[in-house]
Amino acid sequence: MALPLALGGCAEERAPPMPFKPVPAERIGKPGYTQPGEGLVAVDVRRERTSNLIVKFRDAPVYIDGEPVTDLMDGEHVTFYLLPGVHRIGVTTQFDPVIELRFLVDPRYTNRASVTFDKDHRIGIRRVVQ
Repeated sequence: MALPLALGGCAEERAPPMPFKPVPAERIGKPGYTQPGEGLVAVDVRRERTSNLIVKFRDAPVYIDGEPVTDLMDGEHVTFYLLPGVHRIGVTTQFDPVIELRFLVDPRYTNRASVTFDKDHRIGIRRVVQ
């Protein structure tokens, strides 16, 4: 009985959340989308971290209005600068069709989207309200 209690005190604690890493510049296929400019609004797209090894090392290509722009790896983010209005942000993997989110870019709000995988290892994207 004493052994389980002693080992329980040595249980590993969860690591604190790590900040998202930016996508390296050499993986940005269309740099115009990632450059700030007059009248443009920042939109942050994040790929949430996972411990699931089945999807952890898959790259996730990202599309803006149907154009391939970059890809996201586990724990990365990219900031796009877009004109206000409705845009399509799409994500995929080599195993999934492109999943698109109609995204209203509005300078009055924090514009953020989250890329995740479901229990069946399928990619998805959703707007994060803040």
